Amino acid sequence: MTNNFSYWEQTAFTGKADVIIIGSGLVGLSAALTIKKQQPNLSVLVLERGFLPSGASTKNAGFACFGTASEQLEFIRRSTPEETVKLVDYKWRGLQRLRQNLGDENIRYHQHGGYELFMADEADHAEKCIAQLAYLNDLLSPVIGQKNIYAVANDQINAFGFKGVGYMIYNPFEGQIHTGHMMRTLLHKVYQTDTIVLNNCEVTDMVNEDTGISIKTTQGNFKAGKVILATNAFARQLYPELQVTPGRGQVLVTKHIPNLKLKGTYHFNQGYYYFRNIDDRILFGGGRNIDFNAEATWDFGQTEAVKRQLVKYLQEMIIPDTPVEVDYWWSGIMGFGEDISPIIKEVKPGIFCAVRCNGMGVAMGSLVGEEVAVLSLSPPAP
Repeated sequence: MTNNFSYWEQTAFTGKADVIIIGSGLVGLSAALTIKKQQPNLSVLVLERGFLPSGASTKNAGFACFGTASEQLEFIRRSTPEETVKLVDYKWRGLQRLRQNLGDENIRYHQHGGYELFMADEADHAEKCIAQLAYLNDLLSPVIGQKNIYAVANDQINAFGFKGVGYMIYNPFEGQIHTGHMMRTLLHKVYQTDTIVLNNCEVTDMVNEDTGISIKTTQGNFKAGKVILATNAFARQLYPELQVTPGRGQVLVTKHIPNLKLKGTYHFNQGYYYFRNIDDRILFGGGRNIDFNAEATWDFGQTEAVKRQLVKYLQEMIIPDTPVEVDYWWSGIMGFGEDISPIIKEVKPGIFCAVRCNGMGVAMGSLVGEEVAVLSLSPPAP
């Protein structure tokens, strides 16, 4: 559509901004905050395709985590111990930055710890992981600042009421948040910097011109001096060459469950399934490993195969012998890649991207946003 902006809209809301950020999730808004802190006089505009942040920032499970023992061992196998330590350090610092920026009370942060569960028929895998706990603790203790990061917690299985779980590893340094309150607090801080956020404004194309970068959207055209692409899983819709694969996470929330015993965050099957207690309900998500190709999509929604498996685990393993009803479902879209690190770079002159958080956006998002902001403000290389 052609622009139909009034003079007042052109001069107060649209026109040309020094920096336009595409995506109002955790990464995009963290980038906006960093730019305004470093150069308060720059005009910053955030364009968001959805009514609320699309993707995963308000649709994730609210886990403030940095990886289970089996995930760390898999990262080591895929890369190196040094790269794994570097990534854990990044996620750990990102979580501390998130808490520092927004405040524990505002984001409803609670450090109840995290548990990794292994089924009784996974004895071989569980015992191999347990045998490596001392190694992992030595490897990661300089980053976390504590010695006993992972420990066997089999004696707590019965207290939670699980059925079919044979082994459990506990990490006391993981926490949980309310991602809706996280984003409300972050939006409030961004508004206070005189940054404008426009919703329901999907970017369809970007063109470098002599006078700046022309951005075409479903609401009309915008001009920017620089652009930051912070759309994570959706990045390839604008730049197909970026190595980011979407991964849909399907999530359910049960109705209220009296005397719910769960406390903390829980993972199993190498992190592909995850659950927690939220307001005496069970939030339970995952299952994209049932059919990776089907879940490598930009489409929100649910599939019957994943729904059946989640309900089966819920009723038979997590809370057996207790009547439980699912209240509602939703899904979020995460961005993954073979490389376990995010992509933070200049993709075209004046256009920067900060994408591919590999399902760890809560942990990584604050630092990823900061890094791309600093990169965008740096003078161009000679």
